[in-house]
Amino acid sequence: MKYKEYDLPDNLLYNKDSSWIKIEKDIATIGIIEPIAKTLKEFLFIKFFDFKKIKKKDIYVSLETLKWSGHLTSPLSGEVIEINQELYDAPEKINKSPYDSWIIKLKISDIKEIDDLFKADKIIEWLDKTMK
Repeated sequence: MKYKEYDLPDNLLYNKDSSWIKIEKDIATIGIIEPIAKTLKEFLFIKFFDFKKIKKKDIYVSLETLKWSGHLTSPLSGEVIEINQELYDAPEKINKSPYDSWIIKLKISDIKEIDDLFKADKIIEWLDKTMK
């Protein structure tokens, strides 16, 4: 699906904190949605948090650009099984290819939390408010 000039793949889910989520069985791969990544231009710094388990709404990453810095919160609870360390040296990859540049992978601990995520067509209203 397209949102303005940006992609929102139909095979992913989304939350209202700029994350995309790919679910494969009980594993969630999480990254930053293209509309936000491309609007913020170039990430210069990324900070991963040292944790084994994370709860929904806990901060999972901090990012900085020249004009913006912020945190993203986890859309799901679970055990962190992998962090994309490649982004530590090259955070700008997120801006260039946000759906290939995942940040963390979780083993989902509460499968019911998936019900709180949105399909591409349902996240557009939130994007309209956020992207103003």
